[in-house]
Amino acid sequence: MRTILVLNPKGGSGKSTLATNIASYFSISGKKVTLADCDPQGSSQDWLNVRSDKQSPINNAVLAKGSLQIPQETDILIMDTPAGVTDKRLSKFLSQAQTMVMPVIASPIDIRAAERFLDELFSLKGSINNKIKIATVANRVREDTLIAAKLEYYLDKLKLPDGKRLPFMTMLRQSQNYIHAAERGLSIFELPPSKTYYDREQWEPLLRWLNSSKSLPK
Repeated sequence: MRTILVLNPKGGSGKSTLATNIASYFSISGKKVTLADCDPQGSSQDWLNVRSDKQSPINNAVLAKGSLQIPQETDILIMDTPAGVTDKRLSKFLSQAQTMVMPVIASPIDIRAAERFLDELFSLKGSINNKIKIATVANRVREDTLIAAKLEYYLDKLKLPDGKRLPFMTMLRQSQNYIHAAERGLSIFELPPSKTYYDREQWEPLLRWLNSSKSLPK
């Protein structure tokens, strides 16, 4: 089973939007997908609750006695994580996944928070690169702004502890399409292509990475 972790301990980074759209993409592609909402806020669970049975199926992983009850024959598990993850919980999440996607918002506060979190993440010996592959995404970006350019520059220069570049996949714009989709339990991949062409185009680098061996530990 492939496990993709969407994680950033800073609240408001758009983890649920990223997790639900990734889940929908793989479900549309024919994979048996399970979405685990580990956040008490329950945004991904709310999205599942309003999702129509007519759409491609996405299962729900139920949290029981501190453990996720994952449906059998799941091909891909998407984990939407809570804000404020502590060291112990962070290590647990990392140990359960092969791939981690980290969304970062274009604001000075979020950039500084991301920097602190990555320092903490890289201090966990043996968890990075060999056991889990990580990529960053600039999320909810207002294009052609100075802070967006600063975020792009920061994420593009990040390096792993071994000196290799930390993959920066793409910049996802702040778009009403995500809001319209979420209201109906949909993703942008289930809205008319004519209305979401630019958003889908922005997703392409991340989707190529997720579908490649580069996003999986050796």
